Amino acid sequence: MRTVTEEDLPRIAALPIDGTLDLHAFRPGDVRTLVPDYLQECRARGILQVRIVHGKGTGALAAGVHAVLRRLPWVVGYRWGGGVAGGWGATLVRLAPPAEQAADGPQT
Repeated sequence: MRTVTEEDLPRIAALPIDGTLDLHAFRPGDVRTLVPDYLQECRARGILQVRIVHGKGTGALAAGVHAVLRRLPWVVGYRWGGGVAGGWGATLVRLAPPAEQAADGPQT
């Protein structure tokens, strides 16, 4: 696992938490920590539908993203982006709400 350095801080601080994570600006090795951290922050903000843009390329980055998603217990499901959401260059992810939100009822 890679440690975050001061060199990473400007990129991290500027990352908007809006439900779309574009991985084009990141190194492939960042996926293992960036994706779970971003998804957890989305959950904390009540964003339970997320689009991860990984590009088409060779498919290696998409495979890495999917491997990470399979290991996260709070990922309800994921699928390719489809025609208007990026096709196989993006992955749409459904997240379970945090426990305290789930107790309050469904989120809209």
